[in-house]
Amino acid sequence: MTDEQRNESQTPADGEGEEQQTPVGEREAVPAEEYEALQAKLDEAQAKAEENWNQFLRARAELENVRRRSERDVEQARRYGLEKLASELLGVRDSLEMGVSAAHEEGADVAKLREGSELTLRMLVQAMEKFDIQEINPQGEKFDPDRHEAMAAQESAEHEPNTVIHVVQKGYVLGERLLRPAMVIVARAAEGDSQGGQVDEQA
Repeated sequence: MTDEQRNESQTPADGEGEEQQTPVGEREAVPAEEYEALQAKLDEAQAKAEENWNQFLRARAELENVRRRSERDVEQARRYGLEKLASELLGVRDSLEMGVSAAHEEGADVAKLREGSELTLRMLVQAMEKFDIQEINPQGEKFDPDRHEAMAAQESAEHEPNTVIHVVQKGYVLGERLLRPAMVIVARAAEGDSQGGQVDEQA
């Protein structure tokens, strides 16, 4: 057998060993009813997606409006609170100015000046109480590092160690918030006292 005859015998016949492919134009078409159903589902999905997107945009806009309203309300509340406090303080200032004016008069009556000062102080205390501003006057109390600030420790045989024996300056709280700690002097044990005792290290 010649090489040419051998090659011809090994060459597959036309169409043999090859995957039969259907031309694109000859593929089976999707039935019209199925196509319409698929198209309807697609349209429905797109409509739902658009509705969800619009809902998201509305929710985001509403959230932004709520945030702005909250900020505005907080600012108005702060201003209103300051206005009320300022109104209360106006009377205190008027009383102080009258007291200062009276003190500059020739032959000023000390008793009347003292009475006027006491009245002014009561007005100020009442104004502070209206806004929940309370004083911290820990005379005789146990030292509290969260509300007091120790200026010094003084030996005392009459008081237990870490007891406030003198208030140098009162403190104040606004509600539960510390505005200013009380400046105090606390007791410490006398030298040789078996109790020892020093000011709380947290002071």
